[in-house]
Amino acid sequence: MIIHTMHTQLNGVAPLTNLGLIRAQGDDAAKFLHGQLTNDFVLLGLSDARLAGFCNAKGRLQASFIGFKRCQTDILLVCSSDILATTLKRLSMFVMRAKVKLSDASHEFKLFGLAGDATPNASNSGASNARPVWFKEDFDAANCVTLYPADGVARALWVAPVAGPIPAGQPLSEALWAWSEVRSGITTLTLPIVEALVPQMLNYESVGGVNFKKGCYPGQEVVARSQFRGTLKRRAYLAHSDAPMQAGEELFASDDASQPCGIVVQAAVTPTGGVDAIVSMQISAFQADAVKTVSADGPALTLSPAPYPLLADI
Repeated sequence: MIIHTMHTQLNGVAPLTNLGLIRAQGDDAAKFLHGQLTNDFVLLGLSDARLAGFCNAKGRLQASFIGFKRCQTDILLVCSSDILATTLKRLSMFVMRAKVKLSDASHEFKLFGLAGDATPNASNSGASNARPVWFKEDFDAANCVTLYPADGVARALWVAPVAGPIPAGQPLSEALWAWSEVRSGITTLTLPIVEALVPQMLNYESVGGVNFKKGCYPGQEVVARSQFRGTLKRRAYLAHSDAPMQAGEELFASDDASQPCGIVVQAAVTPTGGVDAIVSMQISAFQADAVKTVSADGPALTLSPAPYPLLADI
């Protein structure tokens, strides 16, 4: 069993240079995004944020976002910088006559990760946060979104205009923040896994990333069928290895070198050695607990369930 020391490590403010922002402005901003993404943006309140995916016609994720409204006609979508330009181009193809302007707003805002004592309303230990997950609140011109915790440590995303002050708190390295992202179990889609997985293979439906009651969006039929027909055979789990891992790397069961049973979707070096990762893999392979990286005779993974309850199959 891997023992982590997250509480003593994760505390402070980290710059997030790996993320960027797509901005949707106009009277139809919410309606447009509502018709393209896996979550509800029409009914999104000013005190909430949304985890959402952007799928292709086959239901495979092309991008993931944390989205929120600065006002009813101004929406920000936080995503990985390495897919931002392509994603913006793909979304722009669907604008047609909608009254919405899409732009890369990465140069207009700065992003920080807040952990432990640096989060709003955190206890002295940083172990709890009274705000619910995906709650959004405003601090003057800055917006703060409560994220899923990492091993019980409160975390938040801070988005502010570039001219605004840096949030209060001791400096935190981006490497430690990246590790906390993995430990939270919430995947941020990056280039190596574009169009590889449907949302449920990242547990998105269990962490507020998919709304099954909203209207159509690209890939909606495939996503719904995966949920309601019980055809889902892959889930996201946590993994640890003493060997390097990186997003896009395939996983193999020790008794089958011919067919991969999963994929690494996000990985980060741990402060105590080795690498932690979020992996998406066959449920049967996780239950067998005999998964290796790279090849069937490669280094073994230590696997554990996602750190949140999964939505029961319907």
